[in-house]
Amino acid sequence: MSIPTRQTLEDMYAGFQSTPLLWKDKKVYGLEQFLPDETTNTFFKDKENNSIRLGKWVEKFVSLQIDNQKDASIILENIKVKKNNNTIGELDLLFDRNGQTIHLEIAYKFYLLNNSNDTKKLENWIGPNRKDNLNLKLEKIRTKQFPLLFKEETKTHLDQIDLESINQQTCFKAQLFIPLSSQNTSIEPLNNDCIVGTYFNYDKIDSFKECRFYIPSKLEWLCIPNENVKWLNYADAKPIIKLFIDRHRSPLCWLYSPKNKISKHFITWW
Repeated sequence: MSIPTRQTLEDMYAGFQSTPLLWKDKKVYGLEQFLPDETTNTFFKDKENNSIRLGKWVEKFVSLQIDNQKDASIILENIKVKKNNNTIGELDLLFDRNGQTIHLEIAYKFYLLNNSNDTKKLENWIGPNRKDNLNLKLEKIRTKQFPLLFKEETKTHLDQIDLESINQQTCFKAQLFIPLSSQNTSIEPLNNDCIVGTYFNYDKIDSFKECRFYIPSKLEWLCIPNENVKWLNYADAKPIIKLFIDRHRSPLCWLYSPKNKISKHFITWW
């Protein structure tokens, strides 16, 4: 995993804070969402955090937000639960808010709509490499991560907390991508504001010959597209993208059109 520069980290944090929750209220599986207050405080990294993956950066961003809320204070975070010296799971965050203890599970995902004719089925939202889907992730939260709180092995970490009074919530944000040909897609019960771009198969890449390309690193997937990057022309970008495709990887690309419009797309191998 690459080490983000100070500017990249600030852009990641800004992009994270601007991303809306994937659903509102309790519209999905009855899972209650929690949206921390945005903060203008600068995120500082230390050497220990230099090479952590995107998901761990997101957890640290949420922790910073909650740490700066006047009505909230963190109790424990990243609690590894072990059985016979083997880790059986991890609790993301426990915090107090106005006297209420909240167990928060954090997720930030990138999903593509696999079937635009049926947006209601959550399993139709899949990862860019077809290795996961939204339904599986939600099932994991509901049947594994939330019940972990009440396992016997967890009690040693929470001996001062009344488990019966804990409220379990999620902070689940996402960037959603719909097929290039889709128009006016309603994705209830999910949040339409999470749709940030489209995707298309590599076979259609020649349709974008007039565009310039930027291929962000995985950490930069969080960032809001901007023009202050090293853009590639089509001839230089195509063979780089082909390397991803040959490895069955779907790269995220920013496209700069001749009309000076920047858009975000996954280019899929499938």
